[in-house]
Amino acid sequence: MVLDKFVIRSQRALNGEVNISGAKNAAVAIIPAALLVDGPCKIENIPDISDVKVLIDIISKLGAEVKFDDENSISVNTQYLNCYSAPYEMVKSIRASYYLIGALLGRFKKAEVALPGGCDFGFRPIDQHVKGFEALGAKVVIEHGLVKVSADRLVGAQIYLDVVSLGATINLMLAAVKAEGTTIIENAAKEPYVVDVANFLNAMGANVKGAGTDVIKIKGVEVLSGGLTHSIIPDMIEAGTFMVAGAATKGEVVVKNIIPKHVESLTAKLIEMNVKVIEGEDWIRVQGSENITKANIKTLPYPGFPTDLHPLATILLCLADGTSTVTEGVWDSRFQYVDELKRMGAKIKVEGRMALVEGPEILTGAPVRATDLRGGAALVIAALTAQGITEVHNIRLIDRGYENFDIKLRSLGADIIRVSEPD
Repeated sequence: MVLDKFVIRSQRALNGEVNISGAKNAAVAIIPAALLVDGPCKIENIPDISDVKVLIDIISKLGAEVKFDDENSISVNTQYLNCYSAPYEMVKSIRASYYLIGALLGRFKKAEVALPGGCDFGFRPIDQHVKGFEALGAKVVIEHGLVKVSADRLVGAQIYLDVVSLGATINLMLAAVKAEGTTIIENAAKEPYVVDVANFLNAMGANVKGAGTDVIKIKGVEVLSGGLTHSIIPDMIEAGTFMVAGAATKGEVVVKNIIPKHVESLTAKLIEMNVKVIEGEDWIRVQGSENITKANIKTLPYPGFPTDLHPLATILLCLADGTSTVTEGVWDSRFQYVDELKRMGAKIKVEGRMALVEGPEILTGAPVRATDLRGGAALVIAALTAQGITEVHNIRLIDRGYENFDIKLRSLGADIIRVSEPD
C-alpha cells in the first residue's frame, strides 16, 4: 500500500489569491439528499475531495446513475434506485454516511446503514437522529453494527433536539420531506449547510421553511420531481483555513468566492488578535501582523466560533504574545492534534475541554502525523511558519476535506510537495 505525505520546507509568507471550493459539509448531505428525488438533478460546485468521491460511489452502488459533467459538477438520476442497504464496507471511512439513513428512509420507508466512520473525536452518538426517526413513526434497531430503520408510514411530528446537532437536523429534514403532514424541528442547527440542503430540497419540490433559524417547518410532499440545478455554497472552513494561513505566515492572502458573513466569528477574532482584515462582497483580504496578540476562543454551534476552525486558530495562538485559551464547546475530544503540535515546539497544556496555549513560540520542523481532518490542516499551517523541514504523514485525512490543498498553497508561494511512500 502506498500512502502520501506532505514535505514542507522553510518559513515563507503566503501572498496572492485563492479560490474557495464548494462546502464539504453541504456536499456530503446534498448528495444523499438526491436519493429522494424522483427525477434527474444536477449538483454544481462539488469539491473534488475523497469524502465526496466515496459518497458518489456509495449512491452509485445503491442504483443511482451518476455522471460527471465536469470535475465539480454531477448529474444524478435515481429513477432506478433499488437498494436501501449500505453495509460497513461501503461507509466505514465517512462520518456523513448517516445522511443515507434519513434519505433512504424517506424514499423507501426503510434503511439499513452501517454505523459511520470518519474522524475520531471521542464518543459521537446518533441518539438525536434516532429520537427524531422514532417521532416520525419509524422503528429503529441497532445491531451487529447496522442501524436498521423501518416504518409502515412516516407521519409529521414535533421534534425537539436535546442538543444542537447539525447532523440530526439535516437527517431529520431528509426523512421528513416526504412524510405525511407537517414536521417541526425545534432547537435546530443554524449552519449555512442546513440552509443549503433546504434550498436543494425546495428546488426539487419540497416545502421546507425556517432553515437557518432554530425552528424548521417541513410540510410533506408526495414527490420531489427534480429536473433542476443546484450550486453548493462555498466552504467556510476552507476559507477560514486560508485566512489563518495568511495571518500565521505574516503574508497577505485574498480568499475569493466566499460568503463573508459565514466567517464573521473568525474575522472578529482575527481583528481582535491584531490581524488586518478587509472584507468585500465575495472576498476577504487578510494581512498578517508582526505582533499577534493573545485571545481566548470558545467553540460553539453556528453562528459561534466553528469547532472545525479550532485547531487552525490554535496555530495563531502559538504565535501570539502571552497565554491564550481554547475551550471546545462541541466535541469531547478534539485536542488529539496537540501532541503532534508539541513535537514542533508548541507549548500547550490540555485540561479536559480547555487548552492553555503559551506564546510566542518559534516552531521547528518535525515529522508529524495528522490525527483528523482539521487537525491535519493545522499541522500544515504550523509547518509553513516553522524553521526547517516538516513531514506531515497520514494526509489521506486532509484529502477528505480539502480540494488540491497543496496546489492551492503552492500558488500562494508555499514550499510544499506531495510525496508517495510505502505504508
